Amino acid sequence: MIELIRTNDAVVISFVEALLRDAGIEAPGQLARHYSPGKPLRLDARDAAPDEFLIGFGEVAGDCSLSPGDLALAAARLYDCLHRAAASDKPRIAVAPVPGEGIGAAINDRLRRAAA
Repeated sequence: MIELIRTNDAVVISFVEALLRDAGIEAPGQLARHYSPGKPLRLDARDAAPDEFLIGFGEVAGDCSLSPGDLALAAARLYDCLHRAAASDKPRIAVAPVPGEGIGAAINDRLRRAAA
């Protein structure tokens, strides 16, 4: 792990771009594992165990809700809910089912990568 102290954003961005380019990757989203909250993540959960932070969607209420059913809103809230779950005192995360059509396919892709 490399830690950069007292640097500017341009240096960090250039360094990351060089690493990705050398790996043949054009963007971090192309990695098999993208954003990971650092806790086990269970997908398609209809409820949560006592030690799980539940990210809800639709009729599944949770500690944080992606949306009552709007996939565009769910996409906009996805990383906020994942960050809240990561910061919670619960050691595991459960995520309600998200429909796989339209933008839901992209949401599910990001969730699978986060769970990897």
